[in-house]
Formats: sequence, C-alpha cells, structure tokens
Amino acid sequence: MRQLLRRALHGALLLSLGVGALGNAWAADGRLAVIVAANGGPTNGWSLEDLALIYRRKKQFVGSARVQPINLPAQHPLRRFFSQQVLHKTPEELEDYWRDLYFNGISPPFVLASEEAMIRFVASTPGAVGYVSQCVADKRVVVVATIDGGPACSK
Repeated sequence: MRQLLRRALHGALLLSLGVGALGNAWAADGRLAVIVAANGGPTNGWSLEDLALIYRRKKQFVGSARVQPINLPAQHPLRRFFSQQVLHKTPEELEDYWRDLYFNGISPPFVLASEEAMIRFVASTPGAVGYVSQCVADKRVVVVATIDGGPACSK
C-alpha cells in the first residue's frame, strides 16, 4: 500500500512540474543512450519493453544473440533514471526482486563503476548491453535506443 501511495505521489509531482512520461524534473535536457558493441550483435528492434525484460533477466536473447545486461551503481543518476523509466522502480525498490531471484539461482546484472567502464566493457563483450549519457557514446559502441529526459551530460 505504501509503495502504491509513493508512486501516486511521484506521478502527481511530475505532473505538477509539467514533466511527461519520459521526462525528468531535475534534468530535462539529457538523453540516455542504450548501447551494444559496434562490432556485432543486433542493432534493430530494441524497445523499452524488451529492455525491461532483459534487465529483469526474463529475456536472454535478442534475435539469436545472448544478451548480458550491465548496470551502473545504484546511486548513479543514470541508473536511477534508467530504472525508473524502463523498470518503473527505483534501484532500492528492486532489491526484493533480486533477492528472490538470487535464491532461485538468477543473479542481477553486473555493476560497473562509471560510464567509461560501461563503454569499454560493452565494446569488448559480445552480447553486453548497457546505458550511458548520449554525449559520451562514441564509435566503440552502437546506440540502439534513446530515452529523453535523463540527467544532463557533464561532458
């Protein structure tokens, strides 16, 4: 019940600030880029629903390629934005979900410390999928989806 009330209050706050469904009140000018390696892997057909299934470990393949989701640390602004927009929960709200899956032998996505670490790992790991600020994505990776309204780029 508390969680439902929290979501309702959050939605009311966003509406009162004039922020749309994919918006973010504290950095409306940013864009999050979902990335895969530039040297292979599927680059078409990525939807928010697919990403949600991949990051919840309910979808393991895109086309014939096995995917490996990668996260930034829970306190990172991009992780928080990604979790709220794609998974519709904060990283803290997902802790019980991962605890339940862990006891069934399913681990949460790996966590990397920075956007540069994310780019390096995704670029060199077949099937890895991650996210960074659009402005830091470079030729080592391919942007397969974007989400507007993320944290502003510091670059």
